[in-house]
Amino acid sequence: MATIIGGIAASHTPTIGFAYDRDKRGDPVWAPIFEAFDPVRRWVDERQPDVLLFIYNDHVTSFFFDHYSAFTLGVGPHWAVADEGAGARDLPGVQGHPEFAAHLGRSLMADEFDMSFFQDRALDHGCFSPLSMLCASDAATGWPVRLVPLQVGVLQFPIPTARRCYRLGQALRRAIESYPEPLKVGIVATGGLSHQVHGERAGFNNTAWDQQFLDLFENDPERLANMTHAEFAELGGVEGAEVIMWLVMRGALSSQVRCLHRSYYLPSMTGIATAVYENLAGEPPAAELARHAAHVNVQLAGAERLAGSYPFTLERSVKAYRLNQFLYGLIDPARRAAFLADEEAAYERASLPEEERAMVRARDWRALIRYGVIFFMLEKLGAVVGVSNLHIYAAMRGETLEAFQRTRNAPGALYSVAGKDARPLAWDVPAST
Repeated sequence: MATIIGGIAASHTPTIGFAYDRDKRGDPVWAPIFEAFDPVRRWVDERQPDVLLFIYNDHVTSFFFDHYSAFTLGVGPHWAVADEGAGARDLPGVQGHPEFAAHLGRSLMADEFDMSFFQDRALDHGCFSPLSMLCASDAATGWPVRLVPLQVGVLQFPIPTARRCYRLGQALRRAIESYPEPLKVGIVATGGLSHQVHGERAGFNNTAWDQQFLDLFENDPERLANMTHAEFAELGGVEGAEVIMWLVMRGALSSQVRCLHRSYYLPSMTGIATAVYENLAGEPPAAELARHAAHVNVQLAGAERLAGSYPFTLERSVKAYRLNQFLYGLIDPARRAAFLADEEAAYERASLPEEERAMVRARDWRALIRYGVIFFMLEKLGAVVGVSNLHIYAAMRGETLEAFQRTRNAPGALYSVAGKDARPLAWDVPAST
């Protein structure tokens, strides 16, 4: 099973990345940042986690307010470095762990945390500022650890309560410990400490509160979990209220922890803190793990008996992401016109492998579904190429359109999601099987 080897807490201010990228270790102004991270880096080197679960917030880089979620788990296979305005940092992307992330997602949803999930979004300084200090990387070998990001929406109020973050951490502990593969997991909580970057209060800091927060975080997290956003903002600045993300990590650890390292430095706008906490929890009983495994899987238990049914799981979503994205792109008029003008060129631009091209080329609806394409991409493709939904349904059943229509209450009804720009609908052509 997976094991939580400990928790890391670290500010994620871009100041950290600035100092790292410009090699400011010898500069007395910036040296304390490196000194603060050195013990954390040694701990990572010694413990060698397989996965770092990063709790962070995006800074309106890869997530915008057209859809802003409270808790968003990254389930993709790779995470690029985000361009935050003047080019991405000169760091390699980091590998994800889709299988582990999918398990976390199922477990959290089973525990009634209504999660969002993301793939193919770059990570900004919320992740890469601390990560670049935690372990070495280079363009050839990448990073020595895989990363699963958990993005918390703390910028647009209302935001999750401190208590909800703490409870999410407790649910994460159950999720991690019930993962059946032997993974060593380090949980990294990022953000804070006190700072405010907007309005006439910009530049606000409170070092006394920062130290008290660190004390309470270690010894009395329940006090922090009971605080309101306004109380966090008064003591630590409005943006400093993002420290509620630390409570996700704290909730995932044992009630008593051992602090192996703690530091604090205030160079400019943000109180920079680092800390390492050893998890003192023992191995959970086998019966508890079995009970939670059943709990995680109860909602789809038995669905495998439904012949010809393929629930669109996170695993299927990750596997067929590129192909689903290609078909989703057909809602764009320019991409749609380019596809109709030259399908092969469209496949090439999308870098689809031959296996995926062949299924689309043949309009092999059944194979596409089995591969992991969600039906609603099929009906978009059908609308573009002039194939009705009913033709697609019949083909998936291996029937002629006429045979399928005889099973309907309105045998003559054909329809599609095609709009006003649809090409002539060749609905008199028999459905392909």
